[in-house]
Amino acid sequence: MVTDLFQADQRHVWHPFTQHAWWPDDDPLVITGGQGVWLQDSAGQRYIDGFSSLWVTVHGHNEPAINEAIARQARTLDHSTFLGFTHEPGIRLAEELVAQPPSLLSRLLRRRRLQSAVEAGIKMAYQAKLQQGQRRPLFVHVAQGYHGDTLGAVSVGGIEVFHHTYRPILLRTRMVSSPGVRQPGQTAQERAAQVLDELRILLAEVGDQVCAIVIEPLVQAAGGMLTHDVSFVQGVRALSTQFGAYLMVDEVATGIGRTGRMWAVEHADISPDLLTCGKGLTGGVLPLSAVLATEEIYSSFLGAGDRTFFHGHSYTANPLCAVAALANLELMDERATVDHAAWIGRTLGDLLKPLDDDERVVEIRRIGTMTGIEVRPHGDRTGLRICTAMRDLGVITRPLGDVVILMPPLGIAEPELQQMASALNHGLDQVYGAAS
Repeated sequence: MVTDLFQADQRHVWHPFTQHAWWPDDDPLVITGGQGVWLQDSAGQRYIDGFSSLWVTVHGHNEPAINEAIARQARTLDHSTFLGFTHEPGIRLAEELVAQPPSLLSRLLRRRRLQSAVEAGIKMAYQAKLQQGQRRPLFVHVAQGYHGDTLGAVSVGGIEVFHHTYRPILLRTRMVSSPGVRQPGQTAQERAAQVLDELRILLAEVGDQVCAIVIEPLVQAAGGMLTHDVSFVQGVRALSTQFGAYLMVDEVATGIGRTGRMWAVEHADISPDLLTCGKGLTGGVLPLSAVLATEEIYSSFLGAGDRTFFHGHSYTANPLCAVAALANLELMDERATVDHAAWIGRTLGDLLKPLDDDERVVEIRRIGTMTGIEVRPHGDRTGLRICTAMRDLGVITRPLGDVVILMPPLGIAEPELQQMASALNHGLDQVYGAAS
């Protein structure tokens, strides 16, 4: 059965972010089930989901409260368009999300696909400025950033291997350096100040053309879990205000508790003009993303028919997705999940501390639960080989190049965290040999 499935996969499936010339030789797993923080493969082996199934799972797999909320809703209303109509799950979710800090964000647009939030936010920012009488066609973004795979989102991305092919067909943008890429001996605060100076010079040159500055607050996740100081976020907020540009923060990866706060911008004590979220919004069960906006932006679209925001799709605010998100947020409140996430981060930090001086490790980067262990190249695809070896001790994760990612579900307990650390050490030993 499994052999037949895999052969059918090879004949018919094109997996995202997967080089199919190599993939069949990488011993891919067929996942057949999940419960809590565990996944099970077709051979009956159980693994801790060490990367939250690409950073989405919150409480764990097969969470009864979320499953039951979806089932109840499916018996009442499975779907109704949000284009000119409304429904209770969509309304209640908007209320819940805008009740979260930062308090200046008062309006919500929901999307079904995760990258759609950034795409919508880009269009929203440009049209709002245009309808305020300002023609600002330029966006500023950050090297090593990632915001999705649609063309607008790719335009404000900065990971060359992902984005360079499409540059000729993208929006006009200007890019500043990553605050997370530091020189030896340079502190995070020094690097933040350096990139802020670069941004200040850029805005002095073209600031009157800039519609929005787009950043990932505190962690550039797909860039390799590159972390930066809160002063960078605070400085970008100040400069965007000074030059009349919107600040859009992409919290698709960093939001919903991953950094030990509900939103990463809370660490910096600032409020953006636009905030995008997704991934963990439904607890990782169904795809849903959202754009939170200020009342000022929303008001820019009121008036004549041609001021309408002409953006949406068939499944916007799908009721099943909305009730999954509501159930997730209720569980997070009942279980103090954000506080638990902060504890996970501290515990992971303690467990990984012995690797600080390990010659096989370049750097450990972590904010809250979002953890990247950059390793020294040792032959081809070092990161992948370490992750494959970690399966021996019951942990699966996916690397970003030679950065091993640990970002477990927020419902994980200490024994499983210890198992993750042991599996990482085992993976290092298998690839490099035991540390001396």
